[in-house]
Amino acid sequence: MTFTYTGIRVRDLKRSIAFYTKVMGLKKVQRGRMRAGGVFVQLKDPRSRQVLELNYYPAGTKYYEPFKNGSELDHLAFWERDVDRRYEELLENDATKAVEPFSEGGYRLAFVKDPDGIWLELIGKDRVRRATP
Repeated sequence: MTFTYTGIRVRDLKRSIAFYTKVMGLKKVQRGRMRAGGVFVQLKDPRSRQVLELNYYPAGTKYYEPFKNGSELDHLAFWERDVDRRYEELLENDATKAVEPFSEGGYRLAFVKDPDGIWLELIGKDRVRRATP
């Protein structure tokens, strides 16, 4: 497992992009829409390998919740070769279910909660398993 990036929940995506790019010097490297209705923007520090993902969940989308202090940290992401296997291993070792494994945009993803309730994303390439004849 490789620690990949940190995702934070933001209230105003445009304002957050402006702050992190103009003030903090990060560069936008990817933007996308989640199947569940949210929007993500990944920003990278040109002087390091660190990536910050801004996650915006509009009202009425699956993961929207009224914003409250303490909900800014959305999740920590870990790159994994076999998301499904690692998901099951984590559930056997004090993690709890958040979102079961699913495929989206060529990736395999799943989310668990650590013992304190912090969401951990498992992300890897979507390896389509085909039955052998």
